[in-house]
Amino acid sequence: MTLNELSITQASVGLQKKEFSSVELTEVYLDRIKKTDDKIKSFITVTEDLALSQAKEADKKIKAGENNNTLLGIPCSIKDIINTKGILTTAASNILKNYIPAYDATLISKLKKEGMVMLGKVNCDAFAHGASTENSDFFTTHNPWDLQRVPGGSSGGSASSVSADQCIYSIGTDTGGSIRQPAAFCGLVGLKPTYGRVSRFGLISMTSSTDCPSIMAKNVTDVAIVLEKIAGIDKKDSTISGNKIDSYQELLKNENIKGLKIGIPSEYFIDELDSDIKKAVENAIEKIKSLGAEIIEISLPHTKYAVPTYYIITPCEVSSNLARFDGIKYGHSETQSSKLLDVYIKSRGKGFGSEAKRRIMLGTYALSSGYYDAYYLKAQKVRALIIKDFKDAFENVDLIISPTTPNVAFKIGEHSGNPLEMYMEDIFLSAISLAGLPAVSIPCGFVKPNDGEKEMPIGMQIIGKAFDEKTVLRLANVYEKNTKWHKYSVSSI
Repeated sequence: MTLNELSITQASVGLQKKEFSSVELTEVYLDRIKKTDDKIKSFITVTEDLALSQAKEADKKIKAGENNNTLLGIPCSIKDIINTKGILTTAASNILKNYIPAYDATLISKLKKEGMVMLGKVNCDAFAHGASTENSDFFTTHNPWDLQRVPGGSSGGSASSVSADQCIYSIGTDTGGSIRQPAAFCGLVGLKPTYGRVSRFGLISMTSSTDCPSIMAKNVTDVAIVLEKIAGIDKKDSTISGNKIDSYQELLKNENIKGLKIGIPSEYFIDELDSDIKKAVENAIEKIKSLGAEIIEISLPHTKYAVPTYYIITPCEVSSNLARFDGIKYGHSETQSSKLLDVYIKSRGKGFGSEAKRRIMLGTYALSSGYYDAYYLKAQKVRALIIKDFKDAFENVDLIISPTTPNVAFKIGEHSGNPLEMYMEDIFLSAISLAGLPAVSIPCGFVKPNDGEKEMPIGMQIIGKAFDEKTVLRLANVYEKNTKWHKYSVSSI
């Protein structure tokens, strides 16, 4: 195993035993980025000097025995929608192409205290609006498993950077599936914590009621390690929860799932689900059953309304959150005109891409006088019903299992002309986001899209009760340890 194939635990042990230095480890990843990123296009900004400086500092602490944090000296990537002080943060949008924040997001501050090594900022759909990373205003990211296919979105750069061994883990965001879907598409573990578990302070807001800092890594243990470090109270975020932060890594030592009740919702095994993916997830469920869990059929009756509900609420919040980008306070500005309204119109017209404009217009319409009750208010009422579905289900089961996506990663350009097809990629994901629940996508097999094409990874989603990440990760870890799917990696790029 080469250095750029290590997990967090393996790399941390190697650093503490002084088998290699953080500088050596970081240089391996920087070299990997230089050799592969012209094909994959994960990174918007590579922070080579910063990464090497952080690695040198980590080596000093290790040498002095001052610090043995698991994340000390471990190279990672950060989605470019998360503020990093003094480092270009664009949200993959032209309107912020020159924006350099004056402060760090809370989770970045926490990772710095742990001794992070940040290799750079990775691509995403602009302002996280999308499910393929094709909506980036700069370039499209490619799936390392098949360069003709998307890595998913909006955290596509996070997925591709980890999958291509350009970093060990990545921090992204999940608003309607933006970590879980790319994790499934790229054969990774992707965790969306409970809304309020990790501070949102320093995220460039998309949909404030569902935005959730999330984690992408190669295995469940790595995800658990990072969650424990970035979760917790933040006085700068009024939506953060005071719920206890568990020792997730320690709890993974419990590999007994006997008697655990697993709900299987019929609404997530529908005709639109690829038959091979359905079979793979059903096989995974049988495996979990054989390990001692109890499988119970359940119903989540309002599931069919989740996508339309999400795509009313999200554009409404997008319309509000993106109003601040007006060409005056910060961001791209067209100042040639002497008329203030022209500055607004031209700056936003050139700065925003087509998907951002689409969502702004949809949201503004749904919030306008005469339509608010018919669209936004009704969507919030349906959201309450979706939340109740999960609450009722969790009275009888401990966890819920579903496919992560209805299909494997699609080809670049395949859905770009049809936004509705793209929105349907969230069919198994958006309800969980609306309910604010924790969920993880883990690899559960491979599917060959068509004869002669490369096999592509697929994911299974495990959904838990609010703030019960420990049980979600426990089942994911047991399944991972009793299967082989997480062991496969991209053979060549």
